[in-house]
Amino acid sequence: MASILSTDSENIMQPKNKLSSILEWGTLVGSTILVCFFLLVILWEIFSKGSSVITWEFIRSLPTEGMTKGGILTPIIGTVMLTLLTALFSIPFGVCCAIYLNEYAESNWLTRLIRASIRNLSGVPSIIYGLFGLALFVQGLQLGTSLLAAGLTLGLLSLPYIITTTEEALLRIPNSTREAALAVGATKFETIKDIVLPSSMSGILTGVVLTLSRAAGETAPILFTGAAFYINQTSVSVNQEFMALPYHLYMLSTQHQSIDEVRPIAYGTALVLVIVVFLMNLTAFYIRYTYRQHEK
Repeated sequence: MASILSTDSENIMQPKNKLSSILEWGTLVGSTILVCFFLLVILWEIFSKGSSVITWEFIRSLPTEGMTKGGILTPIIGTVMLTLLTALFSIPFGVCCAIYLNEYAESNWLTRLIRASIRNLSGVPSIIYGLFGLALFVQGLQLGTSLLAAGLTLGLLSLPYIITTTEEALLRIPNSTREAALAVGATKFETIKDIVLPSSMSGILTGVVLTLSRAAGETAPILFTGAAFYINQTSVSVNQEFMALPYHLYMLSTQHQSIDEVRPIAYGTALVLVIVVFLMNLTAFYIRYTYRQHEK
């Protein structure tokens, strides 16, 4: 009698489980299709209106006549310099911090508090970093509105992401690998330098490149720390204001006195920025693929 009741309950539960699986699968697929649809709409809007503007002359020319004519060479140079400064200030500190937390720090309440603080900093709005950079670097350290102040601000914004992704890459290396290196006489530092870091390099570099691609598209942190409305020259000094593609796009789209006149330039700038970010993301995937092929 008990076996009959058990069989009946299983037969009743099977349709419910099947229906639940179909609903879950349909929700996931529907959400994916919806997100991809809006993404394609945005990309098509930018590409269709910006592709006609992008020419070699547009890329290599300086903005002229209050940015109503000319090209975007100055914002491109400023974006490249800003990204390099961000990498210079964030990568060494972020990677070293992740190595210490994962390889040297003891597992106690202080380490857990530091990790929680780092992850919370990843969720802080970028405008807060901009205000902090204004208070610390522009006013506190008296760097003024400059490329250096903006690079330091974006470096702070990038630190939590680099620390988190680097630590996750280090965690993927099994402890048995470390123990084997220590067993043959290697020191802890040699084990990290020669075994752990090379094995986790694909994950570290992928996280770094993706973080820098995000930083290259930020507007709020550089809004108060160094971005300029209009500069008609190619020379960029770390102690001077600069032009950047995201801020240039923001000004053309919302603050320019002749918005309708500069709208094609804004779409061209947006397309260039999308291409730059896409190429940086593609570089990250290529790095990961190359390292994984070498590991095989």
